[in-house]
Amino acid sequence: MNRKLLGCVFALSLAVPSIALACEGHKKEQTASRTVKSVTITEVASLQKEKKATVVDANFEQFRKDNGIIPGAVLLTSFNKYDAARELPATKDTKLVFYCANTQCKASHAAAQRALEAGYTDVNVLPDGLLGWKKAGQATTHFAPQS
Repeated sequence: MNRKLLGCVFALSLAVPSIALACEGHKKEQTASRTVKSVTITEVASLQKEKKATVVDANFEQFRKDNGIIPGAVLLTSFNKYDAARELPATKDTKLVFYCANTQCKASHAAAQRALEAGYTDVNVLPDGLLGWKKAGQATTHFAPQS
């Protein structure tokens, strides 16, 4: 009887990890379908003109003072510690476009990832950032810090 019991325990020990791996793979597929997409300056300009996206600035205050912001952008308090519930739109399927300084800066990517984790479903990044936006001749506005 001990051998029979031992055989059952052995069989279960092989089955449980397989089941766990199957579930883990499913979780990865769900996460993978919700990814951050890259958008171009032309696309963002069009989305902004048509009021079809919320543009989100992930830059630091000093950078904003020195370089301005994209008009109408939501200004995050921090690219990696902002409160999504208070700083982003309430509707989770709103198209969000995050930007930071330029292609070398990854603050917008971190902020976008945080939005995904908060449940937003249409999350995008403008890799060229504000400096690329300005270089392309797009309008910016002066940043006025709130005291």
